[in-house]
Amino acid sequence: MPPAVSVAPYDALLLVSFGGPERPADVVPFLENVTRGRRVPRERLVEVGQHYFSFGGRSPINDQCRALIRAARADLSEHGVDIPIYWGNRNWDPFLADSVEQMRADGVTRAAAFVTSAYSSYAGCRQYREDLYDAVGAPASPPRVDRLRHYFNHRGFVSSFVETTCTALEQLPAGERRQARLVFVTHSIPTAMAETSGPDGGAYVAQHLSAAGLVANGVESRTGAAHEWDLVYCSRSGAPDTPWLQPDVNDHLERLGGAGTRAVVCVPIGFVSDHMEVVYDLDTEAAATADRLGIGFVRAAAPGTHPEFVGMIRDLLIERAAVESGQPTPRAALGQLAPSWDLCAPHCCPNPRGRQPALAEASA
Repeated sequence: MPPAVSVAPYDALLLVSFGGPERPADVVPFLENVTRGRRVPRERLVEVGQHYFSFGGRSPINDQCRALIRAARADLSEHGVDIPIYWGNRNWDPFLADSVEQMRADGVTRAAAFVTSAYSSYAGCRQYREDLYDAVGAPASPPRVDRLRHYFNHRGFVSSFVETTCTALEQLPAGERRQARLVFVTHSIPTAMAETSGPDGGAYVAQHLSAAGLVANGVESRTGAAHEWDLVYCSRSGAPDTPWLQPDVNDHLERLGGAGTRAVVCVPIGFVSDHMEVVYDLDTEAAATADRLGIGFVRAAAPGTHPEFVGMIRDLLIERAAVESGQPTPRAALGQLAPSWDLCAPHCCPNPRGRQPALAEASA
């Protein structure tokens, strides 16, 4: 047995994710949850719903969360950390409020929340913190919940992408491999949201560029070949008159095809698992675009249950426990950007529809 490792003051770990439908009857109610309060055209909901129906009306994301929990439990146990793991979603069962109530019923007093979103933005950070605030406010005598920091530049996140990108490169013909372009893809968001992301604005794009550069450098170190790379976007879903981050991955592939690019490795740098935005937007739509253009196309896997990524969860938990216990502790980070913060500034990643209370916020 490994020596016991204390993560006091925490007595639970809460996995916080987006959620997804698990049967056809769930699809429309799920999409209504996701888009509540936004001006998303009905026809767009119907269009997105077809993405799910084409996969049997079931999103992969919940099964991927279950697999991540199993892997995290095994990793924590292997390293002497004895702590239960709970799971709550923003948009589908198990909902965050139910998970917080279960923790309260089980006697949990303080939980660390790992969010399956690595970057700063309203949609990727503050919206989760708002939902956590609401969930903690639901039961009487709720447990305290602290959100673990962003991890876009943590070694475990970066190294898992380096390995999956190298594995993808190996799938290309030898004659195309060294010249293949790396196309890093993340979820598009409104440009106004991107411009106000983080405490000083612009964090969403800056963090993605940092992560992509770190992965590209890691691939070069491992293979000896430097690859040109780009950051592009997918899954635009707002009102048609609202500017969103560009270029779209399919538009970008069109430009690359016109410039004579022979092969690309598509790297889902904005995602932690191969959920619907990956298997539909990239494996289906982008792959079809590349095929039509005669571009060799391979997609790198998201971290999923990669051991480095799973170990990162443990590292972040132990780091935050040390901080909360008043112990000096190094904060792991790669690249030029500093490690992310534990508590967000009140103005960080503002809600575009008006200020709402959120968890894990520093005092003004």
